[in-house]
Amino acid sequence: MQNLSEFPGNATSNKSLSVIIKVCVVIPFFCVFLCCVAVMMHIFASYRQFLDTSRYILFAYMLVNDTLQLLSSVLLFLFIMAQVKIALVYCIPLLLISSVTFQSTLLILATMSLERYIAILYPLQCPAAWRSDRIWIIILSLWLISWVSPVIDYSIGGHDPAVDALSTPVLCKVTVVNSSPMQRLVKVALSILFFVVVAVIIVFTYMRILLETRKMRQDRASVSKAMHTVLLHGLQLLLCMLAFTNPITENLTVHANWLPADIAFFNYFCFMLIPRFLSPLIYGFRDQSLRGYIGKTFLCCSNKVKPCVRRKLQDNLSVS
Repeated sequence: MQNLSEFPGNATSNKSLSVIIKVCVVIPFFCVFLCCVAVMMHIFASYRQFLDTSRYILFAYMLVNDTLQLLSSVLLFLFIMAQVKIALVYCIPLLLISSVTFQSTLLILATMSLERYIAILYPLQCPAAWRSDRIWIIILSLWLISWVSPVIDYSIGGHDPAVDALSTPVLCKVTVVNSSPMQRLVKVALSILFFVVVAVIIVFTYMRILLETRKMRQDRASVSKAMHTVLLHGLQLLLCMLAFTNPITENLTVHANWLPADIAFFNYFCFMLIPRFLSPLIYGFRDQSLRGYIGKTFLCCSNKVKPCVRRKLQDNLSVS
């Protein structure tokens, strides 16, 4: 009897420890991402020449999109970990922003691959829409297309009639709003459509750039770098689309004795956080121009910190 009475307490403590570990893993990871984004956005704001190039404008848009995606998803993650319940009127906008920015990431990957394809194959005959002063038209189109799937997903079904959207607190999860089989079917179909279109574009641009490297005798270095960038976009796309393998990974709860909460966290960390964290790495730290300005930014910050530390030491010595 004593062992039976102690078991719920042990289970509760293990669950609390698991929640603490998950939060301690996600929050530092998210803070590092925000620091990288803040440094790069500061560089874009300080050096206007970056905004005169289409690929840097698309990259800045990707950073903003991924930041919104992570802000909404991390907030939802913390709500679920803390078992915080909110009304649907506040929950649905968070879920909608998370879904829209997730879809937008796929479209941005395809657009950035097309931009590299056009820049390599048509350097002197760039279409007007891909120029830096008109690239906002493509960005606006991507943003509008990203709303198609989430709006259809959330409009064809309804929540529980017993739940008041304004007052009844609920745990903010996708299953609370998207509960009907029809919604799930439409969501899977649209996700597959997005994946196929983006995958075809990335494979097409990679193969064309690969063929172009065999023809070009000059500037092979830039073409090779563009080819590697497109390949990394393909890897990032694959990681993003693995987020839709939840039905498969959920079977691990049976075969590997994993808890459903641990499976959900594994999917979230590997297929939501990691691909977004790769964005500043792929274009930021691999780009020679940006990498130089990033080094200068950190060097300036360290030079500003050192005089402050030196001044504090002198004040302490004078007081003593």
